[in-house]
Amino acid sequence: KNNTIIKEHCHYIMRNSIGVAFSFLITSPLINEYLVVLMLGFFGWKITVLYVLSGLMIGVVSGLIFGRMNLDQYLVADFVENKAGKSKEESYSTFTSRFRFGWDESVSITKKIWLWVLIGVGVGAAIHNYIPQEMIQRIISKTGIFSVPIATILGVPMYGSCAAIVPIAVVLFQKGMPLGTALAFMMAIAALSLPEAIMLRRAMRLQLIILFFGITTLAIIATGYLFNFLQNILI
Repeated sequence: KNNTIIKEHCHYIMRNSIGVAFSFLITSPLINEYLVVLMLGFFGWKITVLYVLSGLMIGVVSGLIFGRMNLDQYLVADFVENKAGKSKEESYSTFTSRFRFGWDESVSITKKIWLWVLIGVGVGAAIHNYIPQEMIQRIISKTGIFSVPIATILGVPMYGSCAAIVPIAVVLFQKGMPLGTALAFMMAIAALSLPEAIMLRRAMRLQLIILFFGITTLAIIATGYLFNFLQNILI
């Protein structure tokens, strides 16, 4: 009976932790401090502040959605160690014991994900900063009201550093692309990428990765339309 109660408690914590984890996965690249500093220089403070608030909102709302869904079944079983079978909690009262615990956990996690990280980094290195902006501009300029979702979808498979993303978004905007469309393209590259999906595959099943990418993509599209609507006010 005690093991059952502990197991249910662990599952409850796991389900709620998923929302926190996904909030971090989304907001971490979207509100990168380097990207924010560059945006201040290129777009000004009004657009930058709204961008930061939008990024926070996407992370919080998406995290709440994931936290309320029963998604622990889509985590890779051997990655998330279930310690429900232990009859009592372990205590780490000394610095040495805490350091040893942290070291053992780090080594354990590294052994589980090193191959996927290596593959993800390799793919990222191969396509790093490969963003054909002229082709992107030609495609998006012909899509009209659908420019935001098209720009977001085009940005998903691409990968680039913060230093490269913002100037490209500025160039696209200066060449006539709506503000929200350019920012949606930038956000998709920053928050969603093929290398990230490859690395996440070690910790979660494909269904959860697809759900993560799908919800984040929809949130970015909504944000893009919001910026397009407010463009005349912000500039």
